[in-house]
Amino acid sequence: MLAVCYRYVGDMDAAHDVLHDGFVKIFTRFTYRGECPLEAWVGRVMATQAIDYLRRQERFSRLLVDEGQMPDIPDEADIAEAGSQIPEEVLMGFVAELPEGCRTVFNLYVFEEKSHKEIADLLHIKEHSSTSQLHRAKCMLAKRIKAYLAHERQK
Repeated sequence: MLAVCYRYVGDMDAAHDVLHDGFVKIFTRFTYRGECPLEAWVGRVMATQAIDYLRRQERFSRLLVDEGQMPDIPDEADIAEAGSQIPEEVLMGFVAELPEGCRTVFNLYVFEEKSHKEIADLLHIKEHSSTSQLHRAKCMLAKRIKAYLAHERQK
């Protein structure tokens, strides 16, 4: 669950705080009804707690990007294949380094399988902002993966 929190907030100290607050909420306010696996339910609670943390920190004000500065995404199949050659902890580090808006939208879209409409409603942003943030996150991750692989080949 710490990894879930860290994926959203991108800072280990803050992730520990979110994890703590999430478990406090689980043990004091929520009742597990068995509608889904316990791990999935706790993961959703932690993701929601992390989003609430970011909202309290007013970090969603940085969600808007200048779309004119966003390059085209390289072929996603090539990036996915390249990404499979990189250790998972390195990839998760790349995700954690994304700016807050990009990281949050990326996590919700990829890991939580939310639609752009759901993300927009959840984060109180426009649906178009969600698609822009995902595009930007993919571009940034593609650049990091390419640089990492180039560096590994030079070794």
